[in-house]
Amino acid sequence: MTTTRKRSSRASERGTTALERRLTGRIERKSARIGIIGMGYVGLPLAMEFAKAGFAVTGFEIDAKRVAILNSGRSYIQDVPTAEVRSLVKSGMLRSTLDFDELRRMDAIDICVPTPLRKTRDPDVSHIVAAVAEIAARLKRGQVVVLESTTYPGTTEELVRPALEERGFTAGRDFFLAFSPERVDPGNAKYQTRNIPKVVGGATPPCTRVATALYGSVLDTVVPVASTQVAEMVKLLENTFRSVNIGLVNEIALMCDRLKINVWEVIEAAATKPFGFMPFYPGPGLGGHCIPIDPFYLSWRAKQAGFEARFIELAGQINGNMPYHVANLVTHALNEQKRSVRGARVLVLGVAYKADIDDVRESPSLDLIEILDREGATVSFCDPFVPSIRHHDRTMRAVPFRAGTLRSADCVVIATAHKAFDYRLVARHARSIVDCRNALGGRRTRGVHRL
Repeated sequence: MTTTRKRSSRASERGTTALERRLTGRIERKSARIGIIGMGYVGLPLAMEFAKAGFAVTGFEIDAKRVAILNSGRSYIQDVPTAEVRSLVKSGMLRSTLDFDELRRMDAIDICVPTPLRKTRDPDVSHIVAAVAEIAARLKRGQVVVLESTTYPGTTEELVRPALEERGFTAGRDFFLAFSPERVDPGNAKYQTRNIPKVVGGATPPCTRVATALYGSVLDTVVPVASTQVAEMVKLLENTFRSVNIGLVNEIALMCDRLKINVWEVIEAAATKPFGFMPFYPGPGLGGHCIPIDPFYLSWRAKQAGFEARFIELAGQINGNMPYHVANLVTHALNEQKRSVRGARVLVLGVAYKADIDDVRESPSLDLIEILDREGATVSFCDPFVPSIRHHDRTMRAVPFRAGTLRSADCVVIATAHKAFDYRLVARHARSIVDCRNALGGRRTRGVHRL
């Protein structure tokens, strides 16, 4: 495997077809038209990078509200500044549409649609199927199609390629097909779309070359791999690595709770070892679109091959049970006040799945609210990034963060460690606290229950 940037030389063109040279030439001249299906957390930042590099970009959506917002020059993604969107829309480099017939005009098409899990924990690739069907009906010679949606190894070859080849076209000869896993990390100011290395695996060597040229024209580093399956597996390995290690440290946290040991002090001390250790931190569960979901794509695929992914399943079980552990800590905290959960007022600080973002997808705070609600608690939440959530088919609105709100709660749960929260205020005014993120540090010990 090698890391490469965009390159152009006579040697690199040997063995290429006229169709490949024509498309890579359009990419190099920035005259290629870029289409992106799915303008969410992955698609919009990617569209911005292409547009800022000088490509004309069209975003394809099924959500009319998103189309209207984007075409008016506004952003609906926290990491994408409205000022940049406005500038690119005004210049004509970025637009969005509901009309999939415009796919015929595109030279490159990126698929960035959601891939959730069904309740049975098997992959739901219906959004990929729908997007590919739209492309297949309009596919033309010389286009490059790249799937970015996280999925199980084999999806591109077994699902996408046959659908696109139904018209008699052949990948690598008539059109180009690749998989490139998204690596978006919402809220990360250091690593964003442009400077996160981009893994690319094509269905054929020409497909890899074209996709590498496409991303190399706008991103800092492109990492070509041998096949679409390798590229698909890369993404699942990355997130399974995090899931398993978080599962391990969550289990250590449960163990330390039984042994009356401060797990945060243990991790801090272990992290002083300059080799052979990488710190992971416990929490109320896993959140986001990737880490709670991607390992089960891999586990499901392994089962198809007759292999049992025991580490993955166990980590998922431990991480999935963490909201229940936090609820038990709330019960203990209330018992110290001689109060039961039923009728108690519990304030959850933070419903976003991680600090300083507005993303609530798969957030463990939502599970915690549901558990406490079932047990009869009166639950409220505060989050400076999330004004409201849906709970039991109703809108639940955030309460203000202030001393009176903290004092009125029987128990305060620090579920997401937003920097905007004043933890000195929490330590001073909350009756009892369940600190899932070690946000208080040593500010207070009495009435504090830590993971």
